[in-house]
Amino acid sequence: MFTSGFRSFATIALLTASAAIAHAENPMVGGAAMYADKNIVENAVNSKDHTTLVAGVKAAGLVETLQGKGPFTVFAPTNEAFDALPAGTVDTLLKPENKDKLTTVLTCHVVSADAMSSAIAKMVKDDGGEHDVKTVGGCVLKAKDDGGKITLTDETGGTATVTIADVKQSNGVIHVIDKVLLPKG
Repeated sequence: MFTSGFRSFATIALLTASAAIAHAENPMVGGAAMYADKNIVENAVNSKDHTTLVAGVKAAGLVETLQGKGPFTVFAPTNEAFDALPAGTVDTLLKPENKDKLTTVLTCHVVSADAMSSAIAKMVKDDGGEHDVKTVGGCVLKAKDDGGKITLTDETGGTATVTIADVKQSNGVIHVIDKVLLPKG
C-alpha cells in the first residue's frame, strides 16, 4: 500500500494539476491564474474547474505529498471529467471507507517526474508511437500523439486528451485532461 507521503503527493499533484494549467505568463486554468512559483496544491485550489479533484486529494490525504518537493507531473481531470463517471461514483469514492480506492485512482494521475508535453511527445515518437507511463499509483498509461495532442489510455481502455498542457508549478507540471483515468480491477 502507499505511504502517507505518496497519498499526500497524489492529492497535492491532483489539486495542483486541476488548478494550474498555464505555461506562459501566469496561465489561466479554471478562471484563475496559475503561478509557476506556487506548488500544485496552492494553484489547484483556485481553479473552479478542479473542485472535485481538490476534494478528492483532501479526502485521500494527499495534500501534504503534492505540496512536497517533487518533481511531479499531474494529469488533472476537470470537474466535467468526474461528472462523466457513472452516477454516484464520485460520492462513493469520497466516503472514508473508500479512501484506499480513491487514493489509487488519484495516484494513477501522478508521475514522479517533471514531464513537459514536448518530452512526452519525444518519448512517444522514440518508442514508435506509444510510450508506457508508469504512475505512482502503480498504473501504466499508454501515451500517444493524436494529431499534435497527447492522449493517455488507462488500464480499462478509456482515453483522455490533454486539453491544457505544460502548466508549470514550483514542484512540477500539470496537464489538464478531459477524462478520469482508471486503474484495472
